[in-house]
Amino acid sequence: MTMQEDTRFSRSAKYRLLLPLVVGAALALSACSTTEEEYVERPVAELYNEAQDSLKKGEYEEAAKSFDEVERQHPYSIWASKAQVMAAYANYEALKYDDAIAALQRFLRLHPGNRDAAYAQYLLALCYYDQISDVVRDQKMTSSAREALTEVVTRYPNSKYAKDARVKLDLTDDHLAGKEMEIGRYYMRWRQYIAAINRFKQVIEEHQTTTHTPEALHRLVEAYTAMGMVAEAQKTASVLGHNFPGSEWYQDTYELMTKGRTRQEIGTFDFLIGRDEDSGKVRSLKAAEDEEKEEEEPKPQKPEPVEEKEEAGKELDKPWWNIFD
Repeated sequence: MTMQEDTRFSRSAKYRLLLPLVVGAALALSACSTTEEEYVERPVAELYNEAQDSLKKGEYEEAAKSFDEVERQHPYSIWASKAQVMAAYANYEALKYDDAIAALQRFLRLHPGNRDAAYAQYLLALCYYDQISDVVRDQKMTSSAREALTEVVTRYPNSKYAKDARVKLDLTDDHLAGKEMEIGRYYMRWRQYIAAINRFKQVIEEHQTTTHTPEALHRLVEAYTAMGMVAEAQKTASVLGHNFPGSEWYQDTYELMTKGRTRQEIGTFDFLIGRDEDSGKVRSLKAAEDEEKEEEEPKPQKPEPVEEKEEAGKELDKPWWNIFD
């Protein structure tokens, strides 16, 4: 076999190998073309009304698809931007927060001056706000909700959504402060006083209007006293007494400062941690630890009384030195 014939043979072999792949691809494309829905352009009013009907029936996912279809088929109509917001609302009701957030961010980026921009910003804040978890978990959603609510208040202060945004903004602030307090208390339990002080200071500086501020000041007094920084503790106690004279936390601080405890005593964690929920009395960490130890340690059982015999109580006949004879 010549070289030319060998080349021709190798080419024909390649073609034979590729032929099934080409045929398979053609069949797949033909199958896809038969299963695709035929695109039919419909009037914008018909599409929008159909989406509204689905929304009223509670079919939120179907409504979102119909609103998206309005924008896709009629991108330059006056209803296209409205359909973007309504599609986001339908996804919000369907608890598809990620889709709603993406649609709202796109709308605000493309139409910042639209008359529905205030509502879109408020709805964006709600998407984050509804996903807020308790303080022991990550507070990323709380921070995002705070940023979005701040945008509503600052950019649209006269809108009808600003009032509710301010209320929710206070709640997010309180939630973030609660997270900082939770971390600060953890550091206090492990005697990481500097780390705890930084957390409590953050509450006072960034969330000073929340309900956690009196406790944060009290915890600072505890931490400063534990570190032997008496002057700082007294200064912080004065701030607490001036701003929150009727607070229970000030009463606890006053009790702590007037006892005159030494640095060594504070170092053993024998200082206030708050009030007992049942009795309302001030408790200390040392007292709490002692209570836990008492609960863990089994109490000795009282011995049963021994029955007296008839010989009991009689005088011995022998003198005491002959008792064992």
